Amino acid sequence: MDKDFQFSVVDPKDQHQEMEDIRALLAANELELDVHNEVWIVGHARGRLVACAGLDHNVIKCVAVAREFRGESLSLRLGSEAVALAAQLGYFHLLVYSPPHNRELFRGWGFYPVVEVPGLVLLMENSPIAITRYCESLRLQRRPGGQTGCIVLNANPFTLGHRFLIEAAVSDCDWLHVFVVGEDASALSYTDRYSLVAEGVKNIGKLTLHEGSDYIISRATFPGYFLKEKETIERSRAAIDLLLFREYIGPALGITHPYVGTEPMDPVTNKYNAEMKYWLQDAPSRASAITVVEGPRVSVNGAPISASRVRRLLSSIDFKAIKHLVPESTLHFLERGCSAAGAVQA
Repeated sequence: MDKDFQFSVVDPKDQHQEMEDIRALLAANELELDVHNEVWIVGHARGRLVACAGLDHNVIKCVAVAREFRGESLSLRLGSEAVALAAQLGYFHLLVYSPPHNRELFRGWGFYPVVEVPGLVLLMENSPIAITRYCESLRLQRRPGGQTGCIVLNANPFTLGHRFLIEAAVSDCDWLHVFVVGEDASALSYTDRYSLVAEGVKNIGKLTLHEGSDYIISRATFPGYFLKEKETIERSRAAIDLLLFREYIGPALGITHPYVGTEPMDPVTNKYNAEMKYWLQDAPSRASAITVVEGPRVSVNGAPISASRVRRLLSSIDFKAIKHLVPESTLHFLERGCSAAGAVQA
């Protein structure tokens, strides 16, 4: 009976025993605990924890129900409680990543399929029209031309390498669309990263700068708790991200050529570039293939410019070296931030 289930909210920072119970329930369901969850909703029955779901901002993760309670109304109550908790926290557009065999469970929660990596991951959202409306808003920004490019940046921070890639793409294309990853999972906040990109490209023509969205997926917050191997997690994250682009974002804007810089020093990003070519060009899809352009990464003193290189130099406050790697606007921002931090410490 519904009345036999009691639900409560768990803060992972405060309720350690409850977190151990959650970990045990997840393990019994062959799931791992995702440490990024900021809050949990849990259900108790007969004096023990029998259901849980975590929230990482607007993403529902780590959904589990004790085996002996499956088939009852508990899973539906859990979904209702999770959605209500998200609304209390100000999250109304919700996403869930799941093994495809859980499709009907989450359909019962009011979620709808968006994209699927066959046999591995299904992305669903709690609206039948949200992604359609997003694509309609993009379509209003579509520009005429035979070659339309796109670049997706994290820009943590924005460097001359980013600027070089953008200028090269603009010279190739009739128009270029630039997206800044919207999640706050980087050293710099999204607001700061977006501002640095906006300042860094303001004198470049034939370009539209887009804000981030829930449909540009970050490596940092992609849930891998139900996938067993790190390589499978990375490949699934890339696939979801790129299938969203190929099947929705790219067609809405008429994008023909995404641009990406080579990654000679970063094997993880280099692997992502290879996945990008597969999922956008070769993988089976309902959408047409999109041709990836991989451009050379600009170097200074024999070393490729990268945001990670700038962050390393920033940790040692080496602005003499940094000034050769970033636009003036980025340099001034970093200097101000360092000065402010020094003032606070003083």
